[in-house]
This record gives sequence, C-alpha cells and structure tokens, in this order.
Amino acid sequence: MTTSSVAWTETMVEAAGSQLMLVKGGSGPPLLVLHDEMGHPGWLRWHQALAQEHTLYIPWHPGFGPSPELDWVMNLHDLAGWYLGALDDLGLEGVDVLGFSLGGWLAAEMAALCPQQFKRLALVAAAGVRPPTGEIFDIFQVVAKTYITTSLLNPAAVAEYPQICPEEPTPEQVENWETSLEGACRLSWRPYMHYPALPRLLPRLKRLPTLLVWGRQDPIIPLSAGQLYHDSIPGSRLEVLENCGHRPEVEQPERFVEVVRGFLRG
Repeated sequence: MTTSSVAWTETMVEAAGSQLMLVKGGSGPPLLVLHDEMGHPGWLRWHQALAQEHTLYIPWHPGFGPSPELDWVMNLHDLAGWYLGALDDLGLEGVDVLGFSLGGWLAAEMAALCPQQFKRLALVAAAGVRPPTGEIFDIFQVVAKTYITTSLLNPAAVAEYPQICPEEPTPEQVENWETSLEGACRLSWRPYMHYPALPRLLPRLKRLPTLLVWGRQDPIIPLSAGQLYHDSIPGSRLEVLENCGHRPEVEQPERFVEVVRGFLRG
C-alpha cells in the first residue's frame, strides 16, 4: 500500500458546549472516524491511505485522552446524543462515518437516533450488541498493553505493532490509554459493552448504506455479533477477513483499505 504523504493537525475545538480534541487530515469529502476504547492510536497507514480521497475528522471522545469529560454523560446513549449536536456545530451533517469497536457502537447508536445524519455507515468489529455465541472479552481485567496484544491474532505479523503498542510507551501514550479505559468503563460497564435494545432499533437503518467489517478470529468481539448486526440492519453487507483478529485496519491494512474505500466510493 503505497501512498503520498498527507499532513494532519491536532486542535482543540469548541462543540456542543464543550471542548474536543480533533485530529484532521486529508483532502476530499469528510469522513468521520470514531476511535475505539483505547483512543486514537496515532496516524497510521490506513489513515494515510483513506486520506488520499477524504478529509478525515478524528475526534477524541469526551473523557478520552486530551478531551475533557462531560460529567452528565453516563452511557453510550448519552454520548451519542451529545455527539449529534457536536457534529452540527462542526458542520458534519450527512457525513460518512467509520467506527471501530466502542466507536462502532457509538456510530450505531447515533445512526439509530438519527439515520439521516450519515451518508454511509461503516462499523469495524463494533461493540454494542450481545454476541449470540461467545462473549465479549473483559477489557477491564487486563492492562492496556495486554489488551492491545490480545486483540491481535498475530502481533508479530503486524508492521505497526511497535507504534500502537511500543515496548516503552511514552508518558503521554500511557496517560491516554488510562483515561480512555476509564472513559470506556464509565460508558459501558453495565450492561457490559452492549445495549440490549440496540438490535431492535437497528432496522431504522434500512435506507442507510451499511458496511460491517470483522476479523474471522476476533478474540474481543465474536463474529456472531457482526452477524447479529448484519441480520438487524436490512441491506447491510458483512465483510469477514480471514486470519484476522479485532483490528483489521492494522492486521490486514491493504485489504481493509480496499474494502472501505470501495464502499465509500459507492
């Protein structure tokens, strides 16, 4: 995957009555990227590739990393409601959205509340529904580095593993991991990492083009959850990547970019 270099910026912005750290880079139509429970991992190869055709907007969720917490937001449903107002303030109505794990759940919640907010919806190994078979891994029982390593089918084969999970992380990286896990715990502890009513609400997305991307061997959120999303969203497409764990974007970046780029091109 060879791409030209794309510059990106990181700026604190005002949105929906709060501050939000926003990473932005690329050119073309906007693409909202909602990070997972570990926060924004840094500008990676797949960001660089998608930024060739889109302007990526990557907010740090409130209470994650450098974005201040909203004391009234107690669950993902609250956060989804706040985000809809934030996107209005950022001028991101009718935008394409790409959500990962916890961020995929967040995107699904927003879309269920307001389907017209998005042009296309792509969910990658999304939390938010209870897997019919298997269980969601308890991320709060392990330290951040162990969780990242566990999420990958074969860490040694991931070229960007030293970047997303270095042997000696910087103090800033450790702090971002810790605040992100605290934020995820606050939002998703009970019921753990899912909203029981969400499958009943997902049929509202029947007119929203939806892509689901899952690793066949996902050790964090079983593929059965992806199948439930697929069954609950009429017309959705489920793309399963073989020999892949919870992070297709770094485990199989070329195939991931190919699938997502094709979907976004319509």
